[in-house]
Amino acid sequence: MEKEEYLEMVRSVAEEYFRSGTYYCSEAVVETLNDVLGKPYEDDVVRLASGFPIGMGKAQCLCGAVSGGQIALGMVYGRKRGEPMDPEMFEISKGLHDYIKEEYRSCCCRVITREWRGDDFQSEGRRQHCIKITGNVAVWVVNELIERGKIDPETAPKIEPNVMSES
Repeated sequence: MEKEEYLEMVRSVAEEYFRSGTYYCSEAVVETLNDVLGKPYEDDVVRLASGFPIGMGKAQCLCGAVSGGQIALGMVYGRKRGEPMDPEMFEISKGLHDYIKEEYRSCCCRVITREWRGDDFQSEGRRQHCIKITGNVAVWVVNELIERGKIDPETAPKIEPNVMSES
């Protein structure tokens, strides 16, 4: 699969995880990256991201999608006890931060979503905005991993969202 096609698939999956209500922003990014990486972690890894939506548990601080992106980067570049830090970890982590700041002028949920202040995170406009950010973060992370030789879109798993079915 060509790189651009692969990235669009990643966007679609991350956004659908959020849109369907299966996951919030941070969880959707982590689940999508675990899928892209071929499930090196148990499905429960997404639980690590569950406290980050809506700017860290509704504190409206660090954007949940960005938090999920940082967790996803740790899935590839993170270290185990006693190992030295991969020098790329800080560089790529800062890169995600800088991308979001450039794109949205802040990494803060409250600032990124100020247009919908007071909506208690319920408006459709805000929901669509956050879905888009979630897709953008997942794509940014995967694109960086492709560029750095950690993922080959020609051989990487084709993914699709495993969403909750309505009962």
